[in-house]
Amino acid sequence: MNDNTASKPVTRRTLAWVLLELLGSMNLAITLLVVVAVASVIGTVLQQNQPYPDYVLKFGPFWFEVFRRLGLYDVYGAGWFIGILAFLILSTSVCIYRQAPLLWRDMTRFRTGVQLRSLHGFHQQAEWHLAGCEPEKVRAELTGLLAARGYRWRLRTGDDHQVLAAMKGRYSRLGYLFTHVAVVVIGIGGLLDGNLWLKLKEWRGELRIETRDLPAGRIPPESRLAPGAVPAFRGNVMLPEGSAANFVFLRMRDGFLLQELPFAIELKDFQVAYYDTGQPKSFISQVLIHDQEQLGEQPLEATIRVNHPLVYRGYAIYQSDFGDGGSRLELRAWPLNSGHLEPSEARGAVGETLRVGGSTGGAMALELDDFRLFNLMPEPDAQPGERKFRNFGPSVGFKLRDAAGSAREYLNYMAPVQLEGRWFYISGMRDRPGAPFIYLHIPADPANSPQRFLRFNARLRDSAGLRALLEPPAVAVEDEFRRDLNRVRLNLVELFARGGFTAVTEQAKAVVPPERLKEATTLYMNILRDALAEVFVAVLREEGVNVEQAIGEREDAFFNDAVGAIAALPAYGSPFYLQMTGFQQVEASGLQVTRSSGSTVVYGGFLLLVIGVFIMFYTSQRRLWAWLAIEPTGIRMLLAGTGNRRQAEFAREFNELAAALARRLGPPEPEPVAPDAVHSSTRIGKRQ
Repeated sequence: MNDNTASKPVTRRTLAWVLLELLGSMNLAITLLVVVAVASVIGTVLQQNQPYPDYVLKFGPFWFEVFRRLGLYDVYGAGWFIGILAFLILSTSVCIYRQAPLLWRDMTRFRTGVQLRSLHGFHQQAEWHLAGCEPEKVRAELTGLLAARGYRWRLRTGDDHQVLAAMKGRYSRLGYLFTHVAVVVIGIGGLLDGNLWLKLKEWRGELRIETRDLPAGRIPPESRLAPGAVPAFRGNVMLPEGSAANFVFLRMRDGFLLQELPFAIELKDFQVAYYDTGQPKSFISQVLIHDQEQLGEQPLEATIRVNHPLVYRGYAIYQSDFGDGGSRLELRAWPLNSGHLEPSEARGAVGETLRVGGSTGGAMALELDDFRLFNLMPEPDAQPGERKFRNFGPSVGFKLRDAAGSAREYLNYMAPVQLEGRWFYISGMRDRPGAPFIYLHIPADPANSPQRFLRFNARLRDSAGLRALLEPPAVAVEDEFRRDLNRVRLNLVELFARGGFTAVTEQAKAVVPPERLKEATTLYMNILRDALAEVFVAVLREEGVNVEQAIGEREDAFFNDAVGAIAALPAYGSPFYLQMTGFQQVEASGLQVTRSSGSTVVYGGFLLLVIGVFIMFYTSQRRLWAWLAIEPTGIRMLLAGTGNRRQAEFAREFNELAAALARRLGPPEPEPVAPDAVHSSTRIGKRQ
């Protein structure tokens, strides 16, 4: 280190100065913006605030827990997102604090103290010598041209020269300021409209998320929010026709909160229309708003459509969904595991839980989940590439839950459906949410009912009746082969009734050597089919069918379909077949109520952002300097300029200004040139 360097004082930066510089740095602001943008993309792609079991099914237990800990199921309410957003606001505010004074000085100062050598370094410049011209005339011509082009100027007079500094487009610097202020304003609006207030209440212990399945009237006070408790929220409520509610539910992580409203919403009527594909085309809610404080006894009538919300007292009410509102159903449960065919009748409404008895395992809970009047689905018998849809009619969705809490989900169609020329009652089953349904096809008899199949199934489970039919006591004692065959027939039918074809093949594996398994299995299946056919013929005789004349292809197809359905009953898992015999539909409208106190702030921020971007891209600050040096032989003038953007346009303007000056001042006179002169002539134009 040399002596000069050692003699310079060392400036020590304070910690506050270093932190201020870090907070106001562009790199930090861009990094925070990128993180917020990535988080927003995640929040858009990954559906937010859904029930946790849905996420478990979608991602699996391991990734579900990883994403839960990262807060990805409620990105905009996660503590890290709120912290980053707040830090971005702070960083941008510091940047504005540091840069605003500099921008103001740049907008208001004309920089008349510029040096001649600095002007010579500008890319756009023109220089010439004017003999016999007065400075006032040159200055008047120059200022006239500048004023015509929108420039403002200031003049500074020195000992042997004058400097005229001109500027236009100074407000282009506001674009930078507006865009930064817009980021701050939008961030503040985002905090106001986010879950910040709920987070603060939860952190202070004033709020507890309710995770139990409770009706609105039983939700405890610590899980309720009074009107105006938070400035912004987004909640949902499902309203059946003819009912009213003065609350909405806010979904929070693995539970919910109840937000009370200062008014009540009553659903007067709900209408839904469908496309041919079965997708809903439009749904409309006719509602009444009851507000004693604002409306008195006369309610406000309104219509809510998709994308046409009702805004009342700062609350926006959207049409978001629809469903069943508690349709009343008439049901008949046919036993499937019993030799008796006495069905049990039941009545219930969607949303209720009924107790039904099973032949084994005690009573089960029948949870009525859903009712649909129309089920438009692709035509099963359509040709490849053909777009046809069929209405499968009304359906009921329910769950069967045993005493241990395990449940299976079912979907039963009320009317039989024609498939490949035959009619079936269809019932779908799945053992976990989100899995595809496995369908049971119960063939319909000539009376369009499932009773022939159910009688056939019941006969296969009636041990006494089977023994009398398949192992009759009239067989002679000495006919030992016949007795053994009947015993095998009875055993195979009982195995089939309990476990389907799988039970029969497993029995064959247990008693037959492997080298004879295929042959024995074929024999067992033939014996089983003959025995089942004998039972089926007995069922037809009970119906009064003349089996000697009436049995044909139709009965044979019914028999094959019935055997296939009975073989699927062990996997079906229900002790009964639930048939819907009647219904009274009650529709419900899903409404979403939002309050956004920060929306005005966000809109203001976006307006600032648009204005700032427009100013930055479509305006530019331009500066010109004219150096007038008074010499014995005349005036030497140097004109130089610069612009902060759109350089090609500024170059054209500069050249036009220089040409206009040459026309007004006349052709310049050459300056006497010394032998060692650098310039050989007066020049006008761009310096190379």
